[in-house]
Amino acid sequence: MRRAWNFSSPYKKKIIGFLLAILASALLALAPPFLFRAILDTAIVQKDRGLITLLAFLLVVAAIGDAILAIVQRWLSSRIGEGLIYDLRVALFDKVQRMPIAFFTRTQTGALISRLNSDVVGAQTAVTSTLGSVVSNVVILATSLAAMLVLEWRLTLLSLIVLPVFIAPAKRVGNKLGAIARHQMELNAQMNTQMTERFNVAGAVIVKLFGRREREVNDFSQKAAGVRDTGVKSALYGRVFFVALGLVGAMGAAAIYGVGAHLVVSGNISTGTLVAMAALVTRIYQPLTGLTNARVEVMTAFVSFDRVFEVLDAPVLITDAPDAIVLAHPRGDVEFDNVVFRYPSASETSIASLESVGGISGDPNVDVLRGISLKIASGQTVAVVGASGSGKSTLASLVPRLYDVTSGCVRVDGYDVRTLTGDSLHDAIGVVSQDPHLFHESIESNLRYAKPNATHDELVAACEAARIHHTIAQLPDGYQTMVGERGYRLSGGEKQRLAIARMLLKNPAIMIMDEATSHLDNENEALVQEALDAVLHGRTALVIAHRLSTIQNADRIVVLNKGQIVEQGTHDQLMALNGFYATQVRVGDSFNEATPTS
Repeated sequence: MRRAWNFSSPYKKKIIGFLLAILASALLALAPPFLFRAILDTAIVQKDRGLITLLAFLLVVAAIGDAILAIVQRWLSSRIGEGLIYDLRVALFDKVQRMPIAFFTRTQTGALISRLNSDVVGAQTAVTSTLGSVVSNVVILATSLAAMLVLEWRLTLLSLIVLPVFIAPAKRVGNKLGAIARHQMELNAQMNTQMTERFNVAGAVIVKLFGRREREVNDFSQKAAGVRDTGVKSALYGRVFFVALGLVGAMGAAAIYGVGAHLVVSGNISTGTLVAMAALVTRIYQPLTGLTNARVEVMTAFVSFDRVFEVLDAPVLITDAPDAIVLAHPRGDVEFDNVVFRYPSASETSIASLESVGGISGDPNVDVLRGISLKIASGQTVAVVGASGSGKSTLASLVPRLYDVTSGCVRVDGYDVRTLTGDSLHDAIGVVSQDPHLFHESIESNLRYAKPNATHDELVAACEAARIHHTIAQLPDGYQTMVGERGYRLSGGEKQRLAIARMLLKNPAIMIMDEATSHLDNENEALVQEALDAVLHGRTALVIAHRLSTIQNADRIVVLNKGQIVEQGTHDQLMALNGFYATQVRVGDSFNEATPTS
């Protein structure tokens, strides 16, 4: 509760105003019963038309005042509630952006999106609707009881006999509905995950090619049925409970009418007093029902808060050191110093409820890289080759610090990357992967992601260097052409060259090419390779390759096998060595699963 209140502290003044409006509304609502009593017991008895008119006018004024206060309450509650939703969403989005890459490799995207949408809305309910309901009902209950005691203490005590019936079942029903709400949120997250994975282009293609439409519909219908059934169960539990409370309240009100009528007949109280008590007694049972309901709402809303804070409290393994250094004017020197790397465990990087229904999965208990020592001088092009799973991409990911080394050190320009600010390190490094990601925006917007303030001439220059400008110019909408989700409206070669152009706009000192041509046909590979040869000149380049033909002109070739460097040198030197690299070249153009020759 304290953490929820801390998130609400920026709206403290609005919350106070909201509560004062509730208090004023509750006090104003006491006026009508007393005005009705005065009309019946005084104005009508005295046949005073002027007093009747005045009292009726005051009833209208009270109704108008109550309406104005209701609008004020709604305005303040919406400002508080929507503001809180905004703060929670931004905090969650910022936290997720700072999470390590290992988090995203394990997390179900749909489940994560559910936290930013439905759970955030559920959390704000505890601060606005539930808080307002509790305060309003407490004030109404207290003021109504005080007014009833003033009017007739015996009937007031009679009305309180049923109080235990309201309190006793509240805890049990609240816990039950809270458990149902948590289960329903988990089912909604599973539905979101399935939709997120199947509604993107790659997922839709897989479903169609494998002819699994009916299976997908059946799986989704089962999840949707689960949401439906839990919704029905929640509604039924709540309705039966509150109907029962309403019935108890009605019986209490009937008792007040019955006993009060006898008191009127015997002359102990006036008719006006009975009418006023009858009006006030409903103001006791309604708040009691509301307060009972508030516990149920709080239990449900706090489930949402728990799920939101579960993400906000997740550990962030990679952060800037307090005394982190800004990498100014990077030269591009890179060094791996006896690097050992093992992927972090799931417990360090993942949230069980976001990973899968079964919780956190097992972790590989192996070192992916072992004792890697390698120096790359500024302006050099070093190619890293090896069979799949040898650690090539993992090695490249350590330079921009997507992961931290298990032991040893990675340095850029002589600085341990862990001592540099993340922003300055990332500014110095450009990466083109084998499957570059493009956003579902225009070509120009995707290019400007690297440099938001780039001029059109700079965009054209980068695209010309990447050998993609001519292709863009031939499109009907040119640079305003929408690329589609993940760039699916472009060919593989066009995506790669556009990614190269985007990297050139960044103008990094260090370039990492991670299998940039592995999925391309010969024609597109030649175009991309031509673009790469032009842009790599004079820059430090770490080229990860599976095809040997793409790296033969590198300044140095490093051969990885099972996480270790087994050979390094130029193409001619490695061929003369007649070792692992030479064997693979003779076998074919790509590395296969093999072991070094002795």
